[in-house]
Amino acid sequence: MGPVELLHMSVFSQSFSPCGRFLAASNNYGEIALFSLSSALSPDATGQSQKPVLTFTAHEGPAFSLLSTDSHLLSAGNGEISCWSWAELIKKNPKPQWTRRPQYRSSLEIPEINAMILNPRDNSLVVGGGDNNIHVMDLENGVFKSVLQGHSDYIHCLSVREREGEILSGGEDGAVRIWDCRTGQSVHCVELYKYEACARPQYGKWISCLTTDSDWMLCGGGPSLSLWHLRSLSPTSIFPLSGCQRQATFYQDMILAVGDGPHVSHCLLGGDVKAQIPCLPQSLNTLALNTNSTEHRVLTVGGSSDHIDVFTNLSYRAFSLSF
Repeated sequence: MGPVELLHMSVFSQSFSPCGRFLAASNNYGEIALFSLSSALSPDATGQSQKPVLTFTAHEGPAFSLLSTDSHLLSAGNGEISCWSWAELIKKNPKPQWTRRPQYRSSLEIPEINAMILNPRDNSLVVGGGDNNIHVMDLENGVFKSVLQGHSDYIHCLSVREREGEILSGGEDGAVRIWDCRTGQSVHCVELYKYEACARPQYGKWISCLTTDSDWMLCGGGPSLSLWHLRSLSPTSIFPLSGCQRQATFYQDMILAVGDGPHVSHCLLGGDVKAQIPCLPQSLNTLALNTNSTEHRVLTVGGSSDHIDVFTNLSYRAFSLSF
């Protein structure tokens, strides 16, 4: 890859291997890179340890989303999802086990797939993207079994509440919809931009990040990042972060968020921003916490750069991996 491509690279998504020893990252050129965390974190690590052990092209356009099951890595691009075996990838054998396309209204339509989540309740893969619909695929037989319709613009993010049997989705239309998995019906719709405390008309109404933790939901984008109580469907904390947040996660008694700006924000549940930790990329798309291995417990952050920052301690960047 030439210097110009490296200059314009964006890392879109990341996923840790089930064993926790490898990190997969995808970019706007449709490539997936595999990094060995065990060698990058070893005391004898060299510059080479921070380079991928394998890089391959997975999709013709950008690779928007990555997700790991207990044995496979799923990647999504324009209109298609591919499945790779982690065991084969670790042996440097990138051959897709299958590639599937949701059933779109017309064969000419190739919408981007922005988000994928697993619903462990029925072993299904839930995907959302550019056709405004959520497609649910049975992972056992690879068949798309249902479509959830209700958004009027494309979907950016998904979350699952396993205990309640609910899927949440956020999109360009400014709505967060809560779906009943069993019936496929939208049971609630929250329009953040209609709440004065969250609205930021200068950034638009689109929802770009969404995550849940039992009765709590964290979401934002154009509207401010905010914490909602799902039983009362009301915002309890609004975080004073500038720009749009693209990913946020609950971590211990805090919230970690990334978006516009070269830093990871550490927020307290009450609404205060406790710290903003500097990163190399000027704008961030993705953060991932490796909970699959205590030995390689790291936070990794990627965005508008070919570098992925690695934090072994949340208060400062330890080093960076690079494509």
